[in-house]
Amino acid sequence: MMIEPLLKPMHILLVDDNPNNLKVLSEAIQGCGWKTLMATDGESAIEQIEYALPDLILLDIMMPGIDGFETCRRLKANSITQNIPVIFMTALADATDKVKGLEIGAVDYITKPFQQEEVIARLKLHLKISHLTRTLEQRVQERTIELTKSLQELQNTQLQLIQSEKMSTLGQLIAGIGHEINNPIGFMSGNCSHIEEYVNDLLRLVNLQQQKLSDSDPEIAELVEDIDLEYLVEDLPKILGSMHQGISRLKDISLSLRTFARSDISSMVEFQIHEGIDSTLMLLKHRLQDQGSRPKIEVIKEYGNLPPITCYPGQLNQVFMNIIANAIDAFDDLYQDGSDQKIAAATPHTIAIATSIDHQQKTVSICIEDNAFGMPPEVQAKIFEPSFTTKAVGKGTGLGLAISYQIIIDKHNGQIQCSSISGQGTKFIITLAI
Repeated sequence: MMIEPLLKPMHILLVDDNPNNLKVLSEAIQGCGWKTLMATDGESAIEQIEYALPDLILLDIMMPGIDGFETCRRLKANSITQNIPVIFMTALADATDKVKGLEIGAVDYITKPFQQEEVIARLKLHLKISHLTRTLEQRVQERTIELTKSLQELQNTQLQLIQSEKMSTLGQLIAGIGHEINNPIGFMSGNCSHIEEYVNDLLRLVNLQQQKLSDSDPEIAELVEDIDLEYLVEDLPKILGSMHQGISRLKDISLSLRTFARSDISSMVEFQIHEGIDSTLMLLKHRLQDQGSRPKIEVIKEYGNLPPITCYPGQLNQVFMNIIANAIDAFDDLYQDGSDQKIAAATPHTIAIATSIDHQQKTVSICIEDNAFGMPPEVQAKIFEPSFTTKAVGKGTGLGLAISYQIIIDKHNGQIQCSSISGQGTKFIITLAI
């Protein structure tokens, strides 16, 4: 894999109480085109870092005042400096000291007396790793911001769909958002494939190096054990798989948005009703889940073999949204006063959606039935009236079923019927010509 060139001069902080070591290291580093900063003890190094953040720190362990270990601890405890790579310089050969340094956050060790070639090679390696890490983190952060923004737009749109029953004015907005979030989703999907390919290449390289060097280099063996290479190789593909699943979920939501908000007000088109129902359920999925006091609502689908029908898809989807959202509201209302929660929770909450075709009449039927508390006769008689609502202030306009009635009766020459038994549940049956 090609490494991008480092565009700006790298600044390396040298911390050593031996002036001769500082001079030798500084000359070697400057010969590579890097800039050097110098300090002779840990406290002055920490003070200097506050004014100029280096890209890497070469830190001696044995120094007057606070030693290298304590200096490293303080750097790692500071959110501003915790991500700066630290390489220890020491004359100690004790493995315990090396482990101690790595545990508190160092990325490597250089043992004195050191060879300039080795120092430069290690610096180049860790500068490249640090650069790649920062670049990847920046890209991930940028994509995360885009994704978060898209998700927020999606959630806001879903909230509008659920709470505002004048959904005919939102169709184009929803469709536009569904289209817009496809761009970052497509970008992330394409990049994930490349990342997976790069990771596989790196793992193959590591495996080959292990085969060639496993018995010849104790430092590599120690690093392999420290980073738990076997677990890393096993877990990394799983992480990539989770990312693919998340992107797939976003694609499904985007498709549901575009399916739900079909912008076809001016003309009728052929449409598969099941796609509209499924897109509506996808947008309401978060409301169907366990809400704490209220258990999960189970959706039972019994779809017949329906042909496409000629209709206004966006408007039909609004009808499905109104009816199913009202059913969810009915279950939520069971838990408002808390008096019948135990009785309500004892019965599984379900919304059953069944479709069928009448070949003789050349019609299709959609039945949406819940087992919530139902409606008394006096309420049932008024549910399609625009001026009637049972919703509390701030819970909606109460126009949803009135709009649904107009869409089915006036726009599609169909029928919509409601039957409800108080304390048992409510059923809506929609009949449309093929």
